[in-house]
Amino acid sequence: MALAQFAESRSLTLGVELELQIVNTHDYDLVGSAEDLLRALAKRKLPGDVKPEMTVSMIEMATGVCDNYHDALEQLGTIRDAMVDAARRLNVGVCGGGTHGFQHWDDRKIFDKPRFNFLSELYGYLAKQFTVFGQHVHIGCPGPDVALYLLHSLSRYVPHFIALSASSPFVQGSDTGYQSARLNSVFAFPLSGRAPYVESWAEFERYFDKMTATGVVKSMKDFYWDIRPKPEFGTIEVRVMDTPLTVRRAAELAAYIQSVARWLMVERPMRPVEDDYLVYTFNRFQALRFGMAGIFVDPRTHEHRTLAEDIVATIDRVEQHSIELVADEPCRSLREIAQSGMNDAAVLRAEFADARSLNEVVRRQCLRWAQ
Repeated sequence: MALAQFAESRSLTLGVELELQIVNTHDYDLVGSAEDLLRALAKRKLPGDVKPEMTVSMIEMATGVCDNYHDALEQLGTIRDAMVDAARRLNVGVCGGGTHGFQHWDDRKIFDKPRFNFLSELYGYLAKQFTVFGQHVHIGCPGPDVALYLLHSLSRYVPHFIALSASSPFVQGSDTGYQSARLNSVFAFPLSGRAPYVESWAEFERYFDKMTATGVVKSMKDFYWDIRPKPEFGTIEVRVMDTPLTVRRAAELAAYIQSVARWLMVERPMRPVEDDYLVYTFNRFQALRFGMAGIFVDPRTHEHRTLAEDIVATIDRVEQHSIELVADEPCRSLREIAQSGMNDAAVLRAEFADARSLNEVVRRQCLRWAQ
């Protein structure tokens, strides 16, 4: 299959996708109600869309094309309200969070769709273990070469996005010690991790042709990279975030990514080089494990600092661009989170310390999502 032509797209537009948990209202375990919820939502007029995910206890909501933070927040809120109302009528709950705190993957059922069934056959138990929940953010690019420049330049900030969004400390009833345990499930897939270092779209097309010739890859969907081009949309897609506990946090994260992207595209502060990736896996792990307290190694200067320090410095650096994008308020909010360390993973651990029950933690997640 040929690689899709890179579509025309307005520069720096946003699109936000959120994978959500569907739970029962008895003990708040996952429940296989995706088809019922999709049927109920099909009658609603929404600014974006809602669609199935890998297993029947998951559902994905997505905005349309957004200009800025306020646009994204409004669209996400409208879809969220419709989803919560439909879920209430079905006597189920919907919530954010990168993992469900106590579900067991072997209880899950694959959603009956050709691609999901194919992936289940190909990946075996990994498909059911993929019942994890992430946020994806699309950034509009004026052309394919700019998209690749932005992909490689934004890769330096992947640990920021992980630490700020982390909301998956619990897996199968245990505290993993991680801020974001979700990405460990994603990393198990053979075509995950970082994109290959190519600087031009012509090079990328040659790489794609080589991969399809092997029979391993049929489309861009087969790549589970942390950031990947989405040529049919004219965007790059940042895929490392856990689904936050609220739509406001999801919109804030999108606004931060948009602000950093604008700074990179307008000022061109650095030219990406392949050696930038030498510390990529280390920095990524530090964000997954320790969040804002993790160590960040600057790929150019080799200076060591905490992720909190690097996030605060970056938000200050891109301040004028966030003002231009009407994103200064959400960036200030994330700055405070970096300084306090109170991301959603910390919130969930605090809820568990108070409730001593993961069932109650998930119930509170549903209340937060519906607020």
